[in-house]
Amino acid sequence: MKKTYKIDVDCANCANKMEEAAKATEGVKDAVVNFMTLKMSVDFEEGAEPKAVMQDVLKNCKKVEDDCEIFL
Repeated sequence: MKKTYKIDVDCANCANKMEEAAKATEGVKDAVVNFMTLKMSVDFEEGAEPKAVMQDVLKNCKKVEDDCEIFL
């Protein structure tokens, strides 16, 4: 399942850090962050619960970029 979320991030480098953090999260098959549109597309692994996975994605993104936001 693929979902798109609105994000808030300050720079393209920070967006890249968020993308890497999201990809490293359990339950995420793939993630793409587009800094220009301020959106994150997440492709979830089969059987993953998107709400729970996205809480972990947000935690991981906050570790690398503490002032970023994902609007869940």
